[in-house]
Amino acid sequence: MTHGRFVLVLRAAVLALAALAASVSGASAQSAPRSPVVAPPAPSDFMLGRPKGFISVDGGFLFASAGSDIYDFVTDQLTVEKKNFNAPVIGGRLGVLITPRLEVGLLYETAGSKTASEYRDFIDNAGLPITQTTMREDHHFAATVRWSLLPSGRRISRFAWIPRTFTPFVGAGAGAMRYRFEQFGSFVDFQTRRVFDDTFQSSGWAPSVHALAGADLRVFRKLYLTGEARYTWSSAALGADFVDFEPIDLAGARLGASLKLVF
Repeated sequence: MTHGRFVLVLRAAVLALAALAASVSGASAQSAPRSPVVAPPAPSDFMLGRPKGFISVDGGFLFASAGSDIYDFVTDQLTVEKKNFNAPVIGGRLGVLITPRLEVGLLYETAGSKTASEYRDFIDNAGLPITQTTMREDHHFAATVRWSLLPSGRRISRFAWIPRTFTPFVGAGAGAMRYRFEQFGSFVDFQTRRVFDDTFQSSGWAPSVHALAGADLRVFRKLYLTGEARYTWSSAALGADFVDFEPIDLAGARLGASLKLVF
């Protein structure tokens, strides 16, 4: 065999071996099972451990029950409607998360209404309306226990906690209401028909209980938007300026929203 012919044969053998090796490698890659690629959760999707507490800023609107006879008297004599005792509410809460479903918190809220009015059936000697102002102010302090209808999240490792995006809840609580009811301006003495200026005021404390329902919506990492409907039951005795009236009704429904930060 000549030298040139030997080189050609050697080259052909090398190419054949390379083709065979590539074929075996491809078959092995196809037959070997592929491990699934699991992407780790994005940093915004989990927390380092389950949250232990929370703080919130609350706002809403109070729909006052106005069910006692002081409201009947005021709305009958003056140009005041029961809806005038509805009022915006502001407040806040602070609490702890006991379990993924159980939350205990303390709340403070305040609401107030102020309505200018005049007598419906009386005018003064000059033919002018007899005017006055009616005010009601509430300060509510209470403790609330809240139960989530679904777990607020799940643990995926010793440290990682994935919170739920939407969590409905129900709850109840009890506390105390500080109220002030006041009227000032001009009034009619129904016995003498005399018009006089004066201020009538009553204030005090009253126990309260409430029930609630709502939902938390996670909007960013540790920040939640909470929607809540709550009804509060409360009443208190009126002061000496309001003789022969029943206890004033302080009950009412509240619809509101909160920005809650967990930590």
